[in-house]
Amino acid sequence: MPHAQFDPTARQALAITAVEAKIRKDLTWQQIADAAGLSVAFTTAAVLGQHALPEPAAQAVGELLGLDADAVALLQTIPTRGSIPDGIPTDPTIYRFYEMLQVYGTTLKALVHEQFGDGIISAINFKLDVKKVADPEGGERAVITLDGKYLPTKPF
Repeated sequence: MPHAQFDPTARQALAITAVEAKIRKDLTWQQIADAAGLSVAFTTAAVLGQHALPEPAAQAVGELLGLDADAVALLQTIPTRGSIPDGIPTDPTIYRFYEMLQVYGTTLKALVHEQFGDGIISAINFKLDVKKVADPEGGERAVITLDGKYLPTKPF
């Protein structure tokens, strides 16, 4: 039976424990995702406390990271989502995403509504991909794909 949390504290503590185990075992997020049998983005978000893992995936992640049965059960709970505390983020990487939404948020909204109509892009029926590609001008570029199902507003 699915269980939901109302306080993110336990999942935050588990995320700390899991990341410490990941570092201690010198694992990548991709290796953890491979064990879970899920995408690297979903698995990483789940281990960091933003998604519930299905029972087989939670068991596999728990075994790989050396987590106890309580931690494996906790990985399966539906979390209280939201990983950025109130206010403007201070971590430079997270802040840049915040900055991108500050600059392009209204543009994205305008383009989505013009092309799809009134509605939202789901973060539940959603896929995320991050790729590193060569920059033709030198260095590297980050290509981030946000792929969410469009959900129209339904008048009632």
